Amino acid sequence: MITLARSDNSLVSRWWWTVDRWLLVTVLLLIASGILLTLAASPAVAERLGLDSFHFVKRQLVYIIAGLGVLVSVSLLSQRGVKRLAAALFLAGLAGVTLTLFYGPEIKGATRWLHLAGFSIQPSEFLKPAFIVISAWMLAEEFRSPSFPGRKISIGLFLGVAALLVMQPDFGQTFLIGVVWMGQLVMAGMPLVWLAGFSGAGLVALVSAYLLVPHVARRIDTFLDPASGDTYQIDTALNAIRAGGLIGRGPGEGSIKKVLPDAHSDFIFAVAGEEFGAMACLGILALFAVVVLRGLSRLLEEEDAFVVFAAGGLLALFGLQALINISVNLAVIPAKGMTLPFISYGGSSMLALAITMGMVLALTRRSNARLSGRRLRR
Repeated sequence: MITLARSDNSLVSRWWWTVDRWLLVTVLLLIASGILLTLAASPAVAERLGLDSFHFVKRQLVYIIAGLGVLVSVSLLSQRGVKRLAAALFLAGLAGVTLTLFYGPEIKGATRWLHLAGFSIQPSEFLKPAFIVISAWMLAEEFRSPSFPGRKISIGLFLGVAALLVMQPDFGQTFLIGVVWMGQLVMAGMPLVWLAGFSGAGLVALVSAYLLVPHVARRIDTFLDPASGDTYQIDTALNAIRAGGLIGRGPGEGSIKKVLPDAHSDFIFAVAGEEFGAMACLGILALFAVVVLRGLSRLLEEEDAFVVFAAGGLLALFGLQALINISVNLAVIPAKGMTLPFISYGGSSMLALAITMGMVLALTRRSNARLSGRRLRR
């Protein structure tokens, strides 16, 4: 049996004694839940598409193995390493999103994907955490040195990212990034008048999208008046959750998943409701809450502005994405086409989320010096 002593100064030992193991374990529990639900939801979808029953399960296992490697590798990085990774990922993400506008196949009225070497990649998934870290970096630099134009740079970067996403179009991701970005500005001491101005601009953008983009108007109209459009997928998801009741029908006993188009991806939460019941759904919610709250609790004693802005933003990104997906499944908000973190099927989502939480684990690690100081005080 391999043991890691506190006196061991190796990279792995330092990581083990400084990383937030509770946060790491909770993320691993989410990934394990995703494996179980992919096994439950994806065979029916694969059979409808004429594929091998375990087609999506096999691919997801590959994504998970790769994601775990990425998660641990990124969590080993120093603060400088996180910044460098974010910068490289940001440039690659911008290039990827730009390429989708010219070479991406149109799927459901949007060009969000690139096909490379037999795999489909959604560059915007990787652009999200990279932008949040870069924005935090700029805001922290201004926080340290008021003469540095950190806010202006952050605003300029956001406008560029938002413009590219809107051109795809991907209003869901734009909304998600925009909300988290404004949260970072608030943490950085943004005046309330700025917040009101950005909120007003967001409202104008939403109204413009409703008036100018047909599929956005269709989704909002259908949400407000279900009789005005096709609500099959939402209605089917709600029926699945109702059918599951408190404890569910049992593993593999769900039937509604056989007719739910995106049962393995955007609507996997509904499959959890049918087969494992409301108690399991609450358990999944609890895991997401633990990740966010545990991560934020690590920041309460943090004095580095960059760490607070970056890790706080990444945790908000993670939690808000989960909240949006679950809200869509429960018909609380219009459909957004957003995955449930670490649970929905998808390679781009899995790898991007692994990077996101790897960065959070890296930024919230406690230095050996701080740990020694705590032991001395005790």
